[in-house]
Amino acid sequence: MSETVVLDLWCELQCTDCRTALSDLRVLRARYGDRLEVRLRHFPLDKHRHAFAAAQAAEEAVEQGQGWAYVEYVLQHVERLDSEGEKFLIDAARTLGLDAQEFDTALIDGRHILMVDADQAEGKALGVTGTPSYVIDGERLDGGKSQDGLRARIEEIADRLLVGS
Repeated sequence: MSETVVLDLWCELQCTDCRTALSDLRVLRARYGDRLEVRLRHFPLDKHRHAFAAAQAAEEAVEQGQGWAYVEYVLQHVERLDSEGEKFLIDAARTLGLDAQEFDTALIDGRHILMVDADQAEGKALGVTGTPSYVIDGERLDGGKSQDGLRARIEEIADRLLVGS
């Protein structure tokens, strides 16, 4: 029995499947509110050229207090990230009223590299191979091939953990 359930989302900001997963996250947040803590975990894939920079930019957004807003914005415009790269990441910050100059500096000085590397290493240790993937109550749910049934499985586990709280 728990008051809060932690859902780790292993995500990559250049991944269209992660964009699709946003709708499930919205439903889960609406259902559970603050009883479900969704934690973004970075898992940049080698096949996406701008994924590592996007993960670092997301960490800068967290530092500036708008992590999820930034993540959702970038995922909603993933085609621009594909074509514009770091320019888009900085423009996204500006669009959201964040300090775009600080994003530019963070991407140059690499201040968030260790966080991204640590997330990726932990994901690999847990068996994450693609995105989106989730870990809830120690169970890894892989959405890299199909997201069918994942939200229902997350709800099943969360309901079990939240019983009586």
